[in-house]
Amino acid sequence: MSAYEAHFRVWRGDQDGGGLKDFHVEVNDGEVVLDIVHRLQATQAPDLAVRWNCKAGKCGSCSAEINGRPRLLCMTRMSVFERNETITITPLRAFPVVRDLVTDVSFNYAKAREVPSFVPPEGLGPGEYRMWQEDVNRSQEFRKCIECFLCQDTCHVVRDFEENKEAFAGPRFLMRVAELDMHPLDAAADTGLDRKSTAQEEHGLGYCNITKCCTEVCPEQIKITDNALIPLKERAADRKYDPLVWLGNKIRRRGQ
Repeated sequence: MSAYEAHFRVWRGDQDGGGLKDFHVEVNDGEVVLDIVHRLQATQAPDLAVRWNCKAGKCGSCSAEINGRPRLLCMTRMSVFERNETITITPLRAFPVVRDLVTDVSFNYAKAREVPSFVPPEGLGPGEYRMWQEDVNRSQEFRKCIECFLCQDTCHVVRDFEENKEAFAGPRFLMRVAELDMHPLDAAADTGLDRKSTAQEEHGLGYCNITKCCTEVCPEQIKITDNALIPLKERAADRKYDPLVWLGNKIRRRGQ
């Protein structure tokens, strides 16, 4: 197939405002949207700001919205669009714009710091940890996360309600809580930290209504909703409402 000219609309501006600008750019076989953005910078808009690094779908840097859908620029092939289609690129809507396609995602790093880290079991040294392979596989899925924050961007709790950000960690970091709570060697409970309770009370698990939009945009195909958020919700509900669990916790506290 020969090269052709595509119609792009790219958001240009900063925190004070901006708008969509029209460009016509050459497209060649096998190219991805990030290739076209680079061509735009080289030929028509040298001051266009865009964040990228690896161009291999592993760093999570080039997150943006393409025709309204959160995607990685480097993993979105031009071949998925019709040649006569107008392709619109805008910054992630859930986060403040810095300039053009670059947004301030520091919200996510603040939320990451709020999740207590893995607590190693007492009495075990380096090289002495032992786990069943099934448990390794379970948490390994969540370790594939490249922190592109597409799930955070598409989550309507964050995207549509700015006032929720203070109380809600978002799917990426609730998944982190779920991973730690599932980890058979995490000894957080021995220190008095109940990850299920903190998920509900400090990280806003109750705000999530499991629409699966986070799962749909994940470039690593992590089943965020089914394998992390729903199981975490179930365990948090058991912890709070199951009378047998409540009684067991009551007895356990008396024995301490």
